This record gives sequence, C-alpha cells and structure tokens, in this order.
Amino acid sequence: MAASDQSAAASGESITYEAAREELVEVVRRLEAGGTTLEESLALWERGEQLATVCQQWLDGARKRLDAAIDGES
Repeated sequence: MAASDQSAAASGESITYEAAREELVEVVRRLEAGGTTLEESLALWERGEQLATVCQQWLDGARKRLDAAIDGES
C-alpha cells in the first residue's frame, strides 16, 4: 500500500476496497511469517482488524446497492 493510502486510512479517510484488501493480505503474510516482536505482532493484528472492518463495510455497501437494484427491477 502506498504511503498516501496508509496515512489516509490512519486518519479515518476513505480507502478503497482493493487497497484495504491488499494491505490486509500483506499484514496476514507478515504475521504468518513470524519474526516480529510481540509489540509488532499486536500492532499488525490491530491493523488487520481495522482493515477487515473496512473490507466488510465495502462488501455490505455493495450488497445493499445490489439489493436495491434488484428491488428496483421488480
């Protein structure tokens, strides 16, 4: 993830689904690889939780849009 995306996400600004998912994959990869301190692992875990929430919000929003489009066709 680009530094600008990281700072935007950290400040609560919007981040795209794709950027959040990409960063989440990297967080998981780093956690699975090990070799980090406990503090680093906790920070990664917390960031992963934030990113997972962002991804879920995007998916929930997409589902609502799809449901609305389908309801509009009826």
